[in-house]
Amino acid sequence: MISIRNVSHRIGTAPILHDISLDIPGAGITALIGPNGAGKSTLLNLVARLIPLGAGRIGVDGLDVARTPTRRLALKLAIVAQSLGVASRLRVRDLVGFGRWPHHRGRPTDEDRVAVEAALAGFDLTDLSHRFLDELSGGQQQRAFVAMGFAQGTDWLLLDEPLNNLDMYHARALMKRIHAATRPAAPHPRAVVMVVHEINHVAAWADHVVALKEGRLVLSGPPGEVLTGSVLSDLYGTEIRVEQFEGRPLVLHHLV
Repeated sequence: MISIRNVSHRIGTAPILHDISLDIPGAGITALIGPNGAGKSTLLNLVARLIPLGAGRIGVDGLDVARTPTRRLALKLAIVAQSLGVASRLRVRDLVGFGRWPHHRGRPTDEDRVAVEAALAGFDLTDLSHRFLDELSGGQQQRAFVAMGFAQGTDWLLLDEPLNNLDMYHARALMKRIHAATRPAAPHPRAVVMVVHEINHVAAWADHVVALKEGRLVLSGPPGEVLTGSVLSDLYGTEIRVEQFEGRPLVLHHLV
């Protein structure tokens, strides 16, 4: 479980998060939703310690994020951020292999090589493993970065807008792979926390939903509880209708 207690954050004098307290379950997919500027990415980055925690406390399976040594934290959670400045002349296999650094510290073992191959296969990248990143489509690149996170072999994986710029086909394909990797039948089931803007992907795949608005927690719970017309209409400031389709919420909204 990720325990977040009384977390606030400022950038200069601008408040970004206001006294956030919630628990994120240690299994399945948790989706962070909310309008632009809600503080979703900031909260994810605070959990991963990419930015320092100013107020409050965050614990990951009992480890205090602010005090845990970096290597130990890197063996517990991995993050794939929005902007990753990786050289384009890097091969897919090498990129995915970076995920193993916290384990081998520059001296890869057979176990590390097996983990890289499993991540490549799990995200349908084996045939592309020799290709340079700039030779891949946007969807293929996105899969490669997520595979790097999975190769890290952590119990937790944090994904910041992994569906950004993907078309419907590639977004669904990536979500299907992420979902499969979080199920109990997976070889090493992961708990995934991800920022998602397309609410119907949340409805289709998420096990838990955290709704944020203007840096404040609106609601945290299962999709059926959070993804209602009244909650979403208030959250996004526009009229939203929610129907049921195959046992899951289906989100509808007016385009004009």
